[in-house]
Amino acid sequence: MKRRSLLFLIVFALSISVMPAVRAQGEVFRVAAVAPSATNDLAFSQSMFDALTLLDEELGDGFEFTFQEGTFIVDDAAVALRDWASSGEYDLIIAHGSQYGAILEELAPDFPDISFAWGTDVNTFGLDNVYAYTAAADQGGYINGAIAATLTRSGVIGVVGPIEVGDAKLYVDGFKAGAAATNPDVQVLVTYIQSFSDVPLATEAAEAHVSNGADILTGTAQMVVGPIAVAKENGLRWFGTQSSQAALAEEAGVAFQVYRWDVILRDMIAKRADGVLGGESYVIDLENGGLMMELSPALDPDRAAALQDLIDALSEGIISGEIVTLPSAASTPEAPEPASTPEAGR
Repeated sequence: MKRRSLLFLIVFALSISVMPAVRAQGEVFRVAAVAPSATNDLAFSQSMFDALTLLDEELGDGFEFTFQEGTFIVDDAAVALRDWASSGEYDLIIAHGSQYGAILEELAPDFPDISFAWGTDVNTFGLDNVYAYTAAADQGGYINGAIAATLTRSGVIGVVGPIEVGDAKLYVDGFKAGAAATNPDVQVLVTYIQSFSDVPLATEAAEAHVSNGADILTGTAQMVVGPIAVAKENGLRWFGTQSSQAALAEEAGVAFQVYRWDVILRDMIAKRADGVLGGESYVIDLENGGLMMELSPALDPDRAAALQDLIDALSEGIISGEIVTLPSAASTPEAPEPASTPEAGR
């Protein structure tokens, strides 16, 4: 009788210790995200939407997300973020846009039990429930610039940038450095239009580059749909970043730096489960797989193989530190060349 009682107590104790773990496994991790542009913008907002969609597919019933797109008005974003936080329904609330930083700095202290994340930036405001994230966009920018310098016939490349901040500036600076290291004679013309979304203005800037002799274009942010159209209409090549633009660019497309935010989101989810609500900054790069280089499927197979060799060599050099993507004016490393440099024509 005593043995049966002892056995019962042991089983009961074990069941109590196991029950919380079983419940934890059955819990749904809920994320809400706000972004300034559309989920199919082929740029910044789509990069986050694609990451959350991928996690949704991977985690199944254990993951849900809400995504509010097109919230370029900061006050509208503030309302959504506070409503989500007040509901208590979400484990992680993402403000995907550097313009939302001031909102989170004010909002997060009011909800200390909820995790927030924002980017692109590294500032957590000293708050234990805020994650910050950014992209080492200069790395893929450097690679794109190096490839572009091997392909240009005219020796002129046009860049259409939005505003000279954050990952947009990093990409442009990296692109210029990669081109200069590969061929110092190449001219890289940069125009910042002071807007992330003004497609007509971006189109005008791209057309101006064409008039100045550019035979290759690149740019960053959701307004690049305009420059991509200009590249296609004029038989130019296009290099992209943030998200793959291969389908839109078609024959004009060459290479794209793709942001993989899912790499850091997985870590945030794991840390959240361990009780770490924030206070950390993330940078996606080539080494951690948060940045990936993609070649256009429209490329000739032989050319694609040669360009992949160049991408691999540059990536290895960047990861090892042999190549500095944002070098000082006094030291500009040369980019390695592929086994056979691709011809300029398609």
